[in-house]
Amino acid sequence: MADYEGVLLGMGNPLLDISAVVDEDFLTKYDIKLNNAILAEDKHLPMYEEMSSKYTVEYIAGGATQNSIRVAQWMLQIPGATSYMGCVGKDKYGEEMTKNSKSAGVNVHYYEDETAPTGTCAVCVVGGERSLIANLSAANCYKSEHLKRPENWALVEKAKYIYIAGFFLTVSPESIQLVAEHAAATNKVFTMNLSAPFICEFFKDVQEKALPYVDYVFGNETEAITFSKVHGWETDNVEEIAIKISQLPKASGTHKRITVITQGADPVVVAQDGKVTTYPVIFLPKEKLVDTNGAGDAFVGGFLSQLVLEKPIEECVRAGCYASNVIIQRSGCTYPEKPAYN
Repeated sequence: MADYEGVLLGMGNPLLDISAVVDEDFLTKYDIKLNNAILAEDKHLPMYEEMSSKYTVEYIAGGATQNSIRVAQWMLQIPGATSYMGCVGKDKYGEEMTKNSKSAGVNVHYYEDETAPTGTCAVCVVGGERSLIANLSAANCYKSEHLKRPENWALVEKAKYIYIAGFFLTVSPESIQLVAEHAAATNKVFTMNLSAPFICEFFKDVQEKALPYVDYVFGNETEAITFSKVHGWETDNVEEIAIKISQLPKASGTHKRITVITQGADPVVVAQDGKVTTYPVIFLPKEKLVDTNGAGDAFVGGFLSQLVLEKPIEECVRAGCYASNVIIQRSGCTYPEKPAYN
């Protein structure tokens, strides 16, 4: 299926997840809230060591965009259908991640930073819920020069669909802008994620600069409510917020914007043309939940896997729900060898 080669491109922060089931005391000690995602501050730096000495730690290839791209690749089962760019260090974690992604069938073009180590993300799990603390390191060193190299820009040219998590706004807004403008000029589908409350709050300006180019906005209910608050909309109603986001100005009229908001176990909200449709998720008994790490990423990956095949939106949502249901029954953003999706 050569026509699907490189159809989907992701750009983001490749991170190695350091995942452990911890306890409330650990969360309190490092001032961590469940179901949140933050960037590590100095006070968090000792926690990586402490986690690996005190708890049973798993090392899993992560990073929001990379998770979504790997899940889309897994769902598609078409070798080389997806590609991905981001920055890693010249170290064993970086090598491990390259090997990992290539064996997953993703065409990765990492930029290797000479000095910074590969980025890590502490995943603290309590009662199946997760909190993410990212130490970007090398991931923070991505430069638009790398993107502009012919062999890398070729991936942009080849792609018909592009996905970038909001987390990349903290690293290389100029890379996002280059790709966004290319997508608008060539009628490609450009998709992004709100990603975390702190992105909506503290990276509002770069987020607003990218939004006019975004054809699909993904996010969860907490992020949507934060977005509403930051923009002075004075509503916590997720359906209303989803409509408002879909109606924000667009750079190109080729595609109308669609907002897709997940709400954990509650229905998925899809807003387009001033209307909302909700889709129930697959029920999962609490005892089957391992951890929610990667659930939102997997939803996006499943969704995109059908979008690139030009399936209707309900099919995209169904695939998203399937993928996230698989991922929450496993540790981190991992999956069995083949999807049982039809």
